[in-house]
Amino acid sequence: MRMTDIPFGTTDWGSISPTEHKGETGTAWWRTQTFGGIRVRMVEYTPGYLADHWCSKGHVLLCLEGELHTELEDGRTFILKPGMSYQVADNTEPHRSWTRTGARLFIVD
Repeated sequence: MRMTDIPFGTTDWGSISPTEHKGETGTAWWRTQTFGGIRVRMVEYTPGYLADHWCSKGHVLLCLEGELHTELEDGRTFILKPGMSYQVADNTEPHRSWTRTGARLFIVD
């Protein structure tokens, strides 16, 4: 990721209207900002959310609230709790996430 031509700024995430993204079960609500080619999101998963696809996009993801389970296509699983993060490069390890209780995340990709 190369960050260029982005002036200093602040983001009031509460002022950004969320967009709805249905999962196989549950819903993800995204508040999204784009800076050049970089997407920055505050994402909230409802309890019972399960992604409807395997994702190959690279991310840096920080769990702010709740608990997030991330499964890799090879069968490995990881659990993130508040204060934990993961990072993965584009097109390396397909992954999908789910949560029993709901989760709030900060994601840069």
